[in-house]
Amino acid sequence: MTESSENRYEIPCLASHCLEPLHRLEEHILAAQSVIENWLRVQWRKTPAPFYSSVDLRNAGFKLAPVDTNLFPAGFNNLSEAFIPLAVQAAQETLERLVPGCLRILLIPENHTRNNFYFENLYILQDILRKAGFEVRVGSLLEDIGVSKEITLESGGRIKLESIQRQGNRIKVNAFLPCFILLNNDLANGIPEILQGISQMILPNVNLGWHHRLKSYHFSHYERVTKEFSELLNLDPWLITPYFSQCSGVDFMQREGEACLLEKSRQILQATAKKYAEYQIKEKPYVVIKADSGSYGMGVLSIREAEEIQQLNRKKRSDMMVSKGSRAIDQVIIQEGVYTFETWNNAVAEPVVYMLGQYVIGGFYRVHTGRGVSDNLNAPGMQFEPLPFVQACNIPDQSRQGKCANRFYVYGVIARLALLAAAREQAEILKKKE
Repeated sequence: MTESSENRYEIPCLASHCLEPLHRLEEHILAAQSVIENWLRVQWRKTPAPFYSSVDLRNAGFKLAPVDTNLFPAGFNNLSEAFIPLAVQAAQETLERLVPGCLRILLIPENHTRNNFYFENLYILQDILRKAGFEVRVGSLLEDIGVSKEITLESGGRIKLESIQRQGNRIKVNAFLPCFILLNNDLANGIPEILQGISQMILPNVNLGWHHRLKSYHFSHYERVTKEFSELLNLDPWLITPYFSQCSGVDFMQREGEACLLEKSRQILQATAKKYAEYQIKEKPYVVIKADSGSYGMGVLSIREAEEIQQLNRKKRSDMMVSKGSRAIDQVIIQEGVYTFETWNNAVAEPVVYMLGQYVIGGFYRVHTGRGVSDNLNAPGMQFEPLPFVQACNIPDQSRQGKCANRFYVYGVIARLALLAAAREQAEILKKKE
């Protein structure tokens, strides 16, 4: 990409005091690019990547780390149009590897009825798969869908939801019998009966849904991945890894599990403070407590002192009682808070990287004008800005270290480390279910 074409796009600003430590990390990764790419190729041969994923990153300058990894991504509509050819190619290669000879895909979405942003996501995902050469239909799990329902989107596109029928050990929509089922539904409330015991392949596997999957389990894999990676690069793994722990038997309203929350929060705050002192970081450490399963930014709490847990008001305790789908929160992950010092038009921003198979296909910035540098940005009022550089996400500019676009390559590396953790997590979960 030329400098002139690069200047057509806005690059999110990074606070000036973060530039030097970020450039040191960037230089370390750029210098080892061929080693990194070769190591990742070996890892994918050992442990194939899930079908698709998205990774939420936080960039504090002195630290760059994932804070969440989603195996049912629902923001394809927020990708730049420039990324679509890359996504199409990745879909072709990934599906040929996972489901060779497949021609027909049944896409099963979340049970939203009025979320137009989500339907835009479905439209783009369906478009990517169709351009990759597959026949794609959308089958709804809603019982009151009727035979079909067509939704006209604000973008001008249309989505047709069709009723799913069970025929023996296979599912279909009308006469359309799919080769495999693609879930864009995270199964937070369990595996629907109509999907149980069917012979068709389902991706992602139903046991990777939030009814079963735990964030703490994922980050235990991520911690092992970054230990291996950091040994390869002679890098301090803390620079790319958040400390974490977990507590079960938690009830914020009844104050059950509070002793565990206090102890684990203190441990992480103390460990983080020690690292901050080592790197002469002046910020105040904080931890994020969130539901160990589930998504949509529900059930999230940030604290700077462990004692704040005992001082929560009734509303905050109530907010920590349920996650997506009104599921009760009884287990939480306590995670080192990672600041975000990136801003877009003076609003705090965090990058979200999207992958199909093992390939980075782009991403976007989650931006929030009403939140601060230590807040959860996955909340009502958030906006999305596409990552502008197709090339830089995959190929850095080695001629100019410190160049802003190289930030996106580094994001792609860290996101793929989280993806590798998810691949190992997937392999272990499936082995247990055999």
